[in-house]
Amino acid sequence: MTFSASTSGASTHNTDTASASKQKADTVKISNESPLTVPAKTLPLPSASSDELKSAISQYPMPSVDEVINNTPQSIEQWRELIQIRNADQKKKIKKMRKQFDVDVSLEKINGVPVRRLTPKTIAPEFKNKVFIDVHGGAYVFFSGLPSIEESLLIAHRVGITVISIDYSMPPHAPFPAALNDVVSVYSSVAAEHGAQNLFIGGTSAGAGLVLAAVQTLIADKQPLPAAVYAGTPWADLTKTGDTLYTNEGVDRILVTYQGFLEAAANLYAGSESLTHSSISPLYGNFDGFPPTFLISGTRDMFLSDTVRVNRKLRDAQVRTQLEVFEGLSHADYVVAYETPESHSVYQELKQFLLSVCTKSSD
Repeated sequence: MTFSASTSGASTHNTDTASASKQKADTVKISNESPLTVPAKTLPLPSASSDELKSAISQYPMPSVDEVINNTPQSIEQWRELIQIRNADQKKKIKKMRKQFDVDVSLEKINGVPVRRLTPKTIAPEFKNKVFIDVHGGAYVFFSGLPSIEESLLIAHRVGITVISIDYSMPPHAPFPAALNDVVSVYSSVAAEHGAQNLFIGGTSAGAGLVLAAVQTLIADKQPLPAAVYAGTPWADLTKTGDTLYTNEGVDRILVTYQGFLEAAANLYAGSESLTHSSISPLYGNFDGFPPTFLISGTRDMFLSDTVRVNRKLRDAQVRTQLEVFEGLSHADYVVAYETPESHSVYQELKQFLLSVCTKSSD
């Protein structure tokens, strides 16, 4: 299935569906017109987290909610400038990581889509004939080119598996459905070459959202499915709906707030489509028939609600899942602060989950 963008205007997502609060003798109905007011408080470092994570949190220059809102791009040109700056910074990190990890990286094209094949020096025996397809994060706008391999390096080195990292199309020049079509196209080609039973697919944040939408597309098209799915703190609902978008606002050191940047990125990606389109926000799609799925989040993650909501949808569909929520982690902190014990634990758990899937499939 190849999607094409709608020519109609974008639909608005109506979040104000509750009526005014009505009180009866023994029942009180609370609507979104009666929000809970929480007093201001000072939040300490997460004392139960590792010293390395606490150090990373204390050193990270976290902007305020107002600063994020005020620095949100207001034009396509401003978006391009910001994308260029963020990608340049990310390249510096990738160069550092490549010196740390003994992973060979080669640039290829699959069905016209640029990809990078990452081959670790040591491949786990159980993964000798397996391939992990990685779909990078970055709010659907950042990290094209070499910056796209950040998590691919971690997976290749720590899991011990060959990784194909998809450098999918992104806005401003390529809004939905370009990225989804690229991911499905690459997956289909790799599955034809290696066999779907030998594939895993996953990603973090926007990448995880794309993975969920891609698997839903594969199921709808009756294509062979990967052996397992990895959904790291998935941006599965691009609307401001999840509870932790509110409760962790100003606490999540990576995302900070939905207002401003995230909201603008969501609309830039969706283009003329509604944010609740199930291939844009896969949480509104069908999870029947999904492969076993591994999910990650943290207690300070603004996408914690998206993660647990996806897990609940999968469990309700009788899908095997493993949900890991780490103390003190903000959004994708296991990728950002990749030298922490928490990050090492994430990929160790991922490896064990994939190994368990391989074991079950061989029984």
